[in-house]
Formats: sequence, structure tokens, C-alpha cells
Amino acid sequence: MQRAVGTSGLARPAHRVIAMTSLDAPTKHVRIELAPKTIGVVLAVVAGIWLLGQLATVLSVVTIALVLVGTFDPLVAWLERRGLRRGRALVLVFVLAAVAFAGFVLLMVPPLIAQLLHMIERAPSAREHLVHSLQGSTWARTLIGALQDLPVDNLSARAGAAMIGYSTRLFEIIGYGMSTLFLAIYLLADPARAKGLLYSVVSRHHHVKLATILLELKVIVGGYMRGQLITSIAIAAFVFALLTSIGADNALPLALFAGLTDILPFVGGYVASTPVVIAAASQGTTVAVIVAGVMVLYQEFESRILVPRVYGKVLRLPPAVVLVALLVGGTLGGVLGALLALPIAAGLQMLIHELRVDLPGDVPASDATHQRDERANAVYEQLSAGITTADAGVIADDIATKVRQTEAASDTVAADDHR
Repeated sequence: MQRAVGTSGLARPAHRVIAMTSLDAPTKHVRIELAPKTIGVVLAVVAGIWLLGQLATVLSVVTIALVLVGTFDPLVAWLERRGLRRGRALVLVFVLAAVAFAGFVLLMVPPLIAQLLHMIERAPSAREHLVHSLQGSTWARTLIGALQDLPVDNLSARAGAAMIGYSTRLFEIIGYGMSTLFLAIYLLADPARAKGLLYSVVSRHHHVKLATILLELKVIVGGYMRGQLITSIAIAAFVFALLTSIGADNALPLALFAGLTDILPFVGGYVASTPVVIAAASQGTTVAVIVAGVMVLYQEFESRILVPRVYGKVLRLPPAVVLVALLVGGTLGGVLGALLALPIAAGLQMLIHELRVDLPGDVPASDATHQRDERANAVYEQLSAGITTADAGVIADDIATKVRQTEAASDTVAADDHR
């Protein structure tokens, strides 16, 4: 009995020792310290993102102007090689472009407006005719009720009010369009001075690389515009042949409208299909249904086969990257983002290649490539010593062109040897 009590008495001090030990143990604190440089970098990134959001319209104007420069510069250079001065060649190109645009508008807009007004006038009577034809069908009661609820009685008045409401936005778009056009003309009129501003903020050791990047960007933009021209001409020819084969009216204006709206990724073809189906409805309901199905099939062919192959070839992008770039551009930037998604994606891929950034799975650049870059830089620094930045930029362009021609010749020889 005493041994039991003694044992319990010995146990109590042990518990007290453990409790005191746990209370007296020092508490560990985790301190997270951020260096002032890290805080500055984070704030700079946040400020940069905010600034890009505020300047989104300006960046869009500059980007579209650069696309126009890349589109028209090969034509201007071709006329220069034929003996015209650059100023006259530039005027000739833009005059021809303005005449072509005016002819395009005159051929397309008046017939489409007349067709739209005719549809607005006939909308109430067409609804009544459709409701009357469905009166005897018990399954169409819900559809008849939906048709009777359609607000088509005052459609012309509402359309006019909507046009007045969009007039301010239309004038704003016209103003930005004119600014974009004049910026492109300025950049094309004196490319040496425009590039000189860019070369002046980059070290001369990197001028040849910058010239190579600008040259590749010009090729990318030109390829993008050619690809867009191919897809627009394809759908315009298809629509014209389809409407002509069924004897529909306004086949040429509707084909031109289809070619114009095809520049809108994903939805452009379906926007073009609406007036085509309406024009085919004059030939009967069966013909309209067949035309609608044919247009849907063509959109699938264009989006799944034609666009990835055409743009993938000219922009050197895999078909999967083309589709993903269109989705990302449309999600982030809407219609404009989708329009510029492909050249931007191709430009980023080119920058990664030219800056020798080795991604996972890529083959590292060879020593011969680095040696070639160093030789080009050494030649450029000798030739550009003591001259202005604008003149040095011209020399950098010439060296970059020769380097690119050498690479193309080497790739051709390697491909022939591989065969």
C-alpha cells in the first residue's frame, strides 16, 4: 500500500516537470522579409499592367499601323525597284488602295442596304404568312406564340434609333482609323528615320539582331495578310458560285460581304451566312435549308482545315498553336485580339528563336550560329563607327538581309542533302 502511494507520489512531480518544460520552451517565430528591390519589381509590374490597360487603344492603333506598314511596304519597295521614287510609289499604292476600297464599298453596300430595307418592310407580312401556314399544326402552337411575340411592327423605327445611338461610336472608330492610316503613311514615307528612333534606344552591339527581328516581323505580317487574303477570296468565290447556281439575287454583293466578314475569326463566316440564307429563302424553304447546311459545312472546312494549314504555313505555326492563339486572343482582346492573335503568336515564336532562348525540349543553338552572330556584329561595328544612328540602321538592315539569305541558302542545301 505504501509502495503504491509512493509510486503515485513520484509520478506527480514528473507531470509537473513536463508541464513546466512545455511552458518554458521558447516559441519559434517565422519572419518573412521582402527586400526593397523585390517590392520595387512587384510594384513596377503592377504599374506596367495598369499602364498597358490605360494605353490599350493607343497600342491597338500602333499595332494596326505596323500591320499596314508590313502589308504595303513590299509593294512600295517593288515600285522603287522599278524606278519610282519612294514618295510617288507611296502615293500610287495608297491611291490604288483607296480606289479599290471605294469600288468594293459601292459594289457591296447599296445592294445590301436595299435588301435590308426590303426585309424590314416585309417582316410583318412574312410573320403573318408563316403563322397562317402553321395554324393547322398542333405541334407548332409554342412556335406560333413565339412568332406572334416578335417585335417586328416598328422594326424600321427601332433600327433608325439604334443607328443614331451608334453614330458616336462610329465617328470615334473613323477618327482612330484615320490616325492609324496617317501613322502608317509616316512610317512608310521615311522608314530610316522611324527605325532610327528605335535603334537609338538599343545598344549598337545588338543592332544587327534588332534588324533581323524587324525583318522577320515584316515577313510574318506579310504572310498573315496573304493568308487572310486567301481565306477571304476562298469564301467569296464559294458564296458567289453557290448563289449563282441557285439563281439568287445580289450574288456579287453578298460574296463581297462574305469575304469582308471572313476576317473576323470564328464568327465571321457565320455572320456572312445569314444574308446568304436569307437570299436563298426566295427560292423556297428547302433551298434555304440546303444552303444553310452547305454554309455550315464550309465553315467547318475553313476553321478546321483551311485556316490552320494556310496560316500555319505562312506564319510557321503548327495548326494546334493557330487554334489556341485564336482562342486566347479572342478571350483577352475580343474581336481585335482575335484578329491580331496569329501575327502576335508568330512574332513571339520568332523572338524566342532569334534571342536564342532555349525552351524545354529544344535543341540548343550551335556554336556556328553564335560565331556567325559575333562576326556579323563585328562587321557592323566597324562599318557603323562614327555615323548617325539612322545611317547605322540602314547598314544593320543590309547585314541582316545578307545573313538571312545565307541562312535560307544553307537550309536549302541541307534539305537537298537530306533528300
